[in-house]
Amino acid sequence: MAQKAIDPSDVLLADIVGPWASEKHERLSKYVDSYRSARAMFLPPKGTGGAAYIELFSGPGRSLVEGAGYFIDGSPLVAFKAAQLSGTKFSELHFNDLDSENIDALRQRIAQLGGAAQFYNEAASTAVDRITYALNPTGLHFAFLDPYNLESLPFSIIQKLATLSRMDMLIHVSIFDLQRNLRRYLNERRVLDSFMPGWHDAVDVNRGDQAVRTALLRHWLGLIKGLGTTPADGIELVSATGGQRLYWLVFVSAHPLGRKLWNDISNVNNQGRLL
Repeated sequence: MAQKAIDPSDVLLADIVGPWASEKHERLSKYVDSYRSARAMFLPPKGTGGAAYIELFSGPGRSLVEGAGYFIDGSPLVAFKAAQLSGTKFSELHFNDLDSENIDALRQRIAQLGGAAQFYNEAASTAVDRITYALNPTGLHFAFLDPYNLESLPFSIIQKLATLSRMDMLIHVSIFDLQRNLRRYLNERRVLDSFMPGWHDAVDVNRGDQAVRTALLRHWLGLIKGLGTTPADGIELVSATGGQRLYWLVFVSAHPLGRKLWNDISNVNNQGRLL
């Protein structure tokens, strides 16, 4: 469970994040803005079908930056504000978090901004069924998947979102979690079996840790390609000041335009790329 704080600006709950969260949010904001023209084609009066924004691990909407003492918007507010500023709002917002206190705080913050959304307080693997059922299958939708660890993101979630033909996804993969727990995950298998089915038959676990991690990621990307969708060429590797690998951001889309937009704006600080 994530650490929590109280944001004095609105006296509502906030979670605690590392300073690198701002870089992740900057990429999210830029993509939402770049996506505005495509989004408009699915909104009245130009079109129908809608353009929904989905988060399955939303958090409370505000975060305290650990060690810095200041608060920042969480990804739900980042995406909401970026869409507002772009002049092309999302037609629907769907926010889920397993922690009811997070959802209560986020509901109040979205309302304070004059927004309306659907809120869910369930496991992500349950909420995704309700959300995909509610979405117009002819729309252009965007999901930001930002779990705390690999265990929280079974591959079945990505499979279900990908059943919608125009579903773009930005997925946070915690490389820190994979590095720290690699051998335990290899031995116990449960987490990796859920996160990337079939890995055990595809990866030589007797190689060095770095080679195993790379092989696991390649297998995971292969599963995504098997859904008929394609990850963008660049996978962002974000590092802390000391060189600690923290996470990959993987953009997934079935359409070349989405990948082009992501490649144009993804590398905000010349971070490294993998694969």
